[in-house]
Amino acid sequence: MKFVIVLAALFAVALARPNDVEILKLESDVQPESYNYVLETSDGTSKVEDGKLKDVGTDHEAIVVHGSYSWVAKDGQKYTVTYVADENGFQPSGAHLPVA
Repeated sequence: MKFVIVLAALFAVALARPNDVEILKLESDVQPESYNYVLETSDGTSKVEDGKLKDVGTDHEAIVVHGSYSWVAKDGQKYTVTYVADENGFQPSGAHLPVA
């Protein structure tokens, strides 16, 4: 059920963008223990994500999410963030992000 709520929220955000931006690609597949989706818009924004349950049926059950999102900034530069989100938290990386 969490997958459906998260996916619905992301679609709502995508659809709420200004009218001059068109959705070029929107694909999703939601299963009981996994999901994936792809979103691309006419302004150069894109998002790809997949999530899977790990250790299903145990006390250590967790969701592991891999993904990336990109956008074109006002300066014309394209930025991309790739990430993993799991029991260790959200772990983003990108050429424009500082490294600890």
